[in-house]
Amino acid sequence: MFKKKKLKKILVSENSYNDNDPYKVIASNISIINVLREEGIDFDEIHDDAVISYYVDYYLTQMQNENFAKFIWNIGFASDILELIATGLEKMQAEEHLSYFEEMCEKTETFADSDLEAFLENDYSAENEIVKQLQNYDFKTLEENLVELNSNWLKSNTDLKPLNIDAIFAEIEKFTGKKISKY
Repeated sequence: MFKKKKLKKILVSENSYNDNDPYKVIASNISIINVLREEGIDFDEIHDDAVISYYVDYYLTQMQNENFAKFIWNIGFASDILELIATGLEKMQAEEHLSYFEEMCEKTETFADSDLEAFLENDYSAENEIVKQLQNYDFKTLEENLVELNSNWLKSNTDLKPLNIDAIFAEIEKFTGKKISKY
């Protein structure tokens, strides 16, 4: 059976790595993953920690802009994504966030499969019983700065490879085996 190759480095721009804004390196990682995805690269071919950082940021954004029920609805209660986020929160030592996340996942798992399936298959509605039962505003009281934790963890990763933009595209082209447009 054909085994897929895997990107062994986490690529980010040198500028983002050196910037004082902790979100810049996270955003750079996300941008590079998006380029890889546009080039047909599957998540399982991208460095695991790059994907973890990507999904932890997605979770944070969802929680800041919506709520846990909407997050679950948007990802289709995908257990692989939930596991990546839990792993990431643990690796980032985001203990408060991990505790909250696990509590909410456990609460979601208490719903009957048929109810959860119906919730996921229908349009999202604040009037849905699952949405009502998952209303929990404790996320807003968490004191840990998940952006800083994610950024620090990403920057300390031994597989992180900060490069200039031309070198990043050269690495992507080498990995994909095809020329890609930078713009």
